[in-house]
Amino acid sequence: MFTTRPELSGDFGMVASTHWLASAAGMGVLERGGNAFDAAVAAGFVLQVAEPHLNGPGGEVPILLWSEADQKVSVVCGQGVAPAAATIGHYTGLGLDVVPGTGLLAATVPGAFGGWMLMLERWGTWSLADVLAPAIHYAEHGVPVLERISATVESVAELFTEDWPTSAATWLPGGAAPAPGSKLANPVLAATYRRLVAEAESASSTREGQLAAARRAWYEGFVAEAIAEFSTKTAWRDSSGEVHGGLLTGDDLAGWAASVEDPVTFDYRGHTVCKTGPWGQGPVFLQQLALLSRFDLDAMGYLSADYVHTVTEVAKLAFADREAWYGDADVPMSDLLGEAYNAERCVLVGHEASLELRPGAPGGRAPRLPDLPAPGTSSSAPGISGARAPQGVGEPTVAKSAGGVEVTSADGTVRGDTCHVDVVDRHGNMVSATPSGGWLQSSPTIPALGFCLGTRAQMFWLQEGLPASLRPATRPRTTLSPSFALRDGRPWLAFGTPGGDQQDQWSPNFFLSVVHGGLNLQEAIDAPMFHSEHFPSSFFPRGSRPGVLHVEDRLDPGVVAELRRRGHEVEAQGPWALGRLSAVARDGAFLKAAANPRGAQGYAVGR
Repeated sequence: MFTTRPELSGDFGMVASTHWLASAAGMGVLERGGNAFDAAVAAGFVLQVAEPHLNGPGGEVPILLWSEADQKVSVVCGQGVAPAAATIGHYTGLGLDVVPGTGLLAATVPGAFGGWMLMLERWGTWSLADVLAPAIHYAEHGVPVLERISATVESVAELFTEDWPTSAATWLPGGAAPAPGSKLANPVLAATYRRLVAEAESASSTREGQLAAARRAWYEGFVAEAIAEFSTKTAWRDSSGEVHGGLLTGDDLAGWAASVEDPVTFDYRGHTVCKTGPWGQGPVFLQQLALLSRFDLDAMGYLSADYVHTVTEVAKLAFADREAWYGDADVPMSDLLGEAYNAERCVLVGHEASLELRPGAPGGRAPRLPDLPAPGTSSSAPGISGARAPQGVGEPTVAKSAGGVEVTSADGTVRGDTCHVDVVDRHGNMVSATPSGGWLQSSPTIPALGFCLGTRAQMFWLQEGLPASLRPATRPRTTLSPSFALRDGRPWLAFGTPGGDQQDQWSPNFFLSVVHGGLNLQEAIDAPMFHSEHFPSSFFPRGSRPGVLHVEDRLDPGVVAELRRRGHEVEAQGPWALGRLSAVARDGAFLKAAANPRGAQGYAVGR
């Protein structure tokens, strides 16, 4: 199997992420005596500066980790909740049938800072000042501008200039989008983090006391005050085409805290895969495994037409259940992963491609789907037009129109979304984290802080009675989905990818490539990737494309022809267009790592 780079192998430590600066920062922490948790936090804050078009301080982060001291996998939930005033009636009273994909109305409590701080306090060893130092340096002195940063800012330059002047002041230096390869700084963000450190150090002489003081400053102090004032006292044009103020208040921020939970798990061929709870889409990975366990993928042959067809059809069934059952609610997870339910569901996988959205009835419960836009169309949200609606709507992709049409770069790479980082240290601690939200094009920049709020509330439905219905103080059903796997009961693999709804298609595909394809980590990342667009998008404007299957055009032409014969609407993408995976592993006497070559920015480092 061709690989773009070697799978790394060593015994000291490994870091893999979606940007080389974050990976280097994390490895620097390991080299200076920090553990995997310290390294992941430092890398996570660097990602906010190095990939500002894909995540920011106003976003969120779910984390899966293995603590060698605890001998268990834990989930850190850094996903904030909807404001207390965020009711369905408020939005529908504004004439909206979906939550806008940009602007203040889509903001939830920014949970990333709380999530990182909780992991650092409970499992880390470094101080706040030490883990923030690399991010402060890059925010103050600048990072090299990726082609994708430049293209993203260029796509929203008119919006910034005409409607979001605070964003123009931050992201249009000299009045224009920064050129690829130039240096871009965010001195206001650097000052925000410097002030956090100063207030924390003045409040306490202990590491734990300083971390507690930093959380107070963020959720009750000067950061919270600036967020609340901006949210409730200003109004901006959003992706509805109208001008709206926000709902997030100081009480919302003060009332929230990151939490630690047990993962949801499923055993598959000697491996135990761990995911977040169904407040995120994570368990849809496990549902796919529960169905695939009833098929002989080895007999089909890796990446054969039978293999790709079966994996795709199983994904359609699992994601249909996501639409009907997942949310920050009472989800019948044991039934959804149960033997009887999956024996019944697997018979729906036929020889031809399904064009229906078919949720199941776990435990005899009747499924209920949201009122979806007609297939192939967007919602009826008012004011949407390709000519005038703000760019960058919904998912953080560069768009030609408000319908979310993706633009590809010169090398054919579809611009992705979100960030990811994986770490393993010499002690055996492991981390998989997927920070996202608060990207620069999501909402106007808060001038006092140097960052904007996130837009994760767009994932709520404005219909009563659904698990993912908008309700105050609940978590949106996020797409952010880090992954962890044990092998024969021992910690083995931390992995994940950006990609919105595709995260829990690309990640299972990678996992299956290792388990069934016999590939090493780098080979599995480099292998031809595919995913379905059959089910409704989690992002504004919530459209779907039944039967559409995206494949990298490196997939065997005979396989593609057979998939089309079976009824899949195959859309061939560029040879390196899909997936942005990274991974670290504990494999016998060695630690291993690999990262995505697509887009020429992901990197793994280690020794």
